[in-house]
Amino acid sequence: MRKPITKKGAEQLKAELKRLKNIERPKIIEAVAEARDHGDLKENAEYHAAREQQSFNEGRIAELEGIIGNAEIIDVTSLNVGDKVVFGATVVLEAEDNGENVTYQIVGDAEADIDQGKISISSPIARALVGKSVDDEVHVQAPGGEITYFIEDIIYIE
Repeated sequence: MRKPITKKGAEQLKAELKRLKNIERPKIIEAVAEARDHGDLKENAEYHAAREQQSFNEGRIAELEGIIGNAEIIDVTSLNVGDKVVFGATVVLEAEDNGENVTYQIVGDAEADIDQGKISISSPIARALVGKSVDDEVHVQAPGGEITYFIEDIIYIE
């Protein structure tokens, strides 16, 4: 099953993949070769550290290739869904308890980053928001109990 990802998120993952393959991989190969030249590999900490770094880098490359290969890239700016919350929407919410506003963009699992206001489509809050409209009341089950939000605005921007 193909997983949704925003166009911007896909571009970021492709840029990371390119950096890992074209910059990091050659650096690590050079570090492994240099450490190997230092002699006995059993007690060579530099060699083992370089090999560990190589393993991590190759694992991340494989992970990114899998994500990108199975992704359905969605251009958020071309969506025409009226006033409903769907994947890619940026939603401005007002918390019922304190009146504070928060803004989240609903994105794919691989690009979610709460510090940047990007929440995964599979998160409880995103699942509660999908299909709703401006002025709707949304109830989200959080670890600390239920939170009620009001949808202030829905924006489709990259």
